[in-house]
Formats: sequence, structure tokens, C-alpha cells
Amino acid sequence: MYHPPDKRYLLGAVLVASLGGFLFGYDTAVISGTIGFVTDKFDLDSVMEGWYVSSALVGCLVGVSGAGFLSDRFGRRRVLLLAALLFTASAAGCALSVGHASLIVFRLIGGIGVGVASMLSPLYISEISPPHVRGRMVALYQLAITIGILSSYFVNAGLLGIAESAAGGGGGVIDLVFVEEVWRGMLGMEMVPALIFLVLLLVVPESPRWLITHGRREEARRILTRVAGSSDADHQIDEINATIADEPESGRRLLFQPGIRFALVLGSTLAILTQLCGINAIIYYGPRILEEAGFALSDALGGQVVIGIVNVVFTFLAIWKIDEMGRRPLLIAGVSGILVSLIVIGMLFRFDVTEGPWLLAFILIFIACFAFSFGPVIWVLLSEMYPTRVRGRAMSIATLTLWTGTAIVGQMVPWLLETLQPSGTFWLFALFSAPAIYLAWKVLPETKGKSLEEIEAYWLSRATKPV
Repeated sequence: MYHPPDKRYLLGAVLVASLGGFLFGYDTAVISGTIGFVTDKFDLDSVMEGWYVSSALVGCLVGVSGAGFLSDRFGRRRVLLLAALLFTASAAGCALSVGHASLIVFRLIGGIGVGVASMLSPLYISEISPPHVRGRMVALYQLAITIGILSSYFVNAGLLGIAESAAGGGGGVIDLVFVEEVWRGMLGMEMVPALIFLVLLLVVPESPRWLITHGRREEARRILTRVAGSSDADHQIDEINATIADEPESGRRLLFQPGIRFALVLGSTLAILTQLCGINAIIYYGPRILEEAGFALSDALGGQVVIGIVNVVFTFLAIWKIDEMGRRPLLIAGVSGILVSLIVIGMLFRFDVTEGPWLLAFILIFIACFAFSFGPVIWVLLSEMYPTRVRGRAMSIATLTLWTGTAIVGQMVPWLLETLQPSGTFWLFALFSAPAIYLAWKVLPETKGKSLEEIEAYWLSRATKPV
């Protein structure tokens, strides 16, 4: 009997997985509104303040390092459930921390959750989505990240407004968390989406491709039938079985096949370049730069929200066009825009044209170009480039390089701004952006509309020959 695809079932599973991206975005951005409060509360010196800010990043590196092996062994959904538990524990622990040491421990726990979700959410979405909409579905994950970032700005501003207008002094946990020490509420509000994520993960299916690699073909068939329809489900199962049959039994041996090894290096290179283009420098230092350009930051929202809104809006462009235009054209167009905007921003600083609309305009152009290219496309590519049997481990390695790039930029930007001045810093970011255009143009294959098994077959047949 023929069963048509159930689009609502697919979209529901994808939206649940995308909550991992929302929590990723919220957790990494909420810190910006709490630094001053936490520093004053615990009288932190510069070293401890830096550790408070970077502790979650250390957790990310731990989380992403282990997520691949765990997800290949125990399943994508179970490890996402672990991430949801970590997010929940982190939010509750941060809200009720009794000292800066426990606060940092709970930030580390939250960072592990971020690392796990940053890798597994797009991977799960990629494995459950039919080829013709896979790019759009995975791009929803990046949209969720941008919405999470923007939500943290609004939550921080809203809670700050409540705390400032409340009388306080009422005592009790509620008064402590939301009035007397509002930073606790900012961090603790993450419990709401974390608990929603945890509950909804209990009702979504496991990745059908993971089920097939573990011999659970009938379960996989039922899921694929609902997602893609009965005829496409049969075709996908046959294709997955045939591909797995041709793979080496050893996952490590498969991971280091010449073609797969090349794909791993390519994915890791693109991943680190997404960070070396300076996106986090713009996100973190954007408000200060906009203020110097004459943009008002006197209210609680200010330039961060403008940047956040542009980030969200232009991510929709990627969702709209990624399965129509393909990954490569979006990447080439977007990174070209990033390159030009960085060069111009550097020139504006070099010639001291930092007042008026131009600096603001090119910062927002940079954000817009990143939002429809590097931001979503890298997650789509990393989630579809690697074989099913080792997809978790391979994506874990590539995602680890992305977080390494984040750490490098976070540590180096203050020194670069002081040593190279803003103009030299932005020109350096432009220099790091240029290789991505070449890689997208000459090396990266177009994967739109192709099944994950077709992509795997391409890399295995390609070895190290140039495209």
C-alpha cells in the first residue's frame, strides 16, 4: 500500500532537533549581559572573569569531542537527550550557584551541552530529511541559533527592566534570582527551552540511517515511510544497505579512506574559516563599534539587537534558496560579500571614517552575507559530507575545528586590535576569508538534491583527485 510523505511529521522532528540550535545560540550569547554583574558579585579579577566567559567554550570542546563516538554507538536521539539534560542542569545550577567556582562548573556543564548539540542537531536533521529539502531543513538549525542569540538579548533586557523597576527586598529565591541578582535569572531562564527540548525529544524518532547501520531495518522503514513516502523509503533503504555493504567493517579504516579523508580535511578547513572571518569579533565587539559610529546604545537593547535581527532575517534567505540554488553559489556569493565588507570596514578605520552611516552599513552587510552563506551552509555541508557509519565521528572532528577557530578568535581579537589596530585586524579577517571562495569554486562539489549515499559514493570514488 502506498503511503504519501507526512510533511508535518518531518517538520516536527526537524523543529525539535533545531531546539538544540536555539539553546546553543542562547547559551553562548546570554553571557554578554551577565559579565558585569557576576564580576561585581564575586569580585573577580581579570583572570577569573576571563575563565567565567571562556569556561563554556572549554565545555564545548569536551562535548563535541565525545559526541561523535557516543552518537555512533548509542544513537543520535539518546545523546541529544543527554545534551538537553546538561542544558537543564546548567541553567538551574547557574541560577542557584553559591559561589563563583560552582558557577563556572555549571557553565562548563552547559558548554558540554552546546558542544553536543552543535554537532548532533544538524547531523540528525540531515539523516532524517529527504534529499530535495535537506538543505532547507538543516538551515532551520542555523535559524534557530540566530533566534536563540536574539532571544537572549531580549531576555536580558527584559529581566533587567523588571529588576530595575521592582522594589526588591522581598526575600526568597524568586526575589534573589529575578531582582536582587538578576544575572541569575538571565542564566536560569534557559531552563524553559531546555525542558521543552528534553520532553519533545522523547517523542521524536531515532535517525533511520543509524537504525539501519545497527540492523534495525524495520524501524527505519517505518520512519522513512512517514518522512519520504513508501516508494522513496524502499529506494532509500536499498541505497543505504548497498552503501553500507561496500564500506569497510572498521570505522577507523573507513574514516581514513583517501576520499573520505580529503572530505574530512575540506570540511574542517571550511569550518575553521567560518570563524577566522571574524564573525564573533563582530558579534562581541559590534555594539562598541556601532556606538563609536554614532549609533545609540543608551537603551538596554542597542546595537546587539540590530545585529541579531539582521542575522535572523538573512538566514531566511538561505532557507529559501539553499535547495534551489545549491550550497556552492550561496557560499561563493556570501563569502565574496564578507570579503568586500571587511576590506571596506578596514579602510573606514584606516582613514578614520567611523562616524555616520557607513561603518554601520558595512557591518550589517557583513552580518547579512554571513547569515545566508557561511552560517547555515557550513552546518549543511558538515552534516551531509561523511559516511553513515562514521558520520558522528567525522562531523565531531570537523566541528571541533570550528570551535577551535572560535577559541582562537576570542583570544586573539583584543591583542589584534591593539597590535594591528582595527584596520589591520579587519584586513586580516578578509585575508582568511579569501580561501573559502576558492574552495567553494574549485574544490567543493555541489550536493543539492543528492542522497547522503550518493555523496558518500562521490567521495569514495574521488580519492584525492581535484574536482
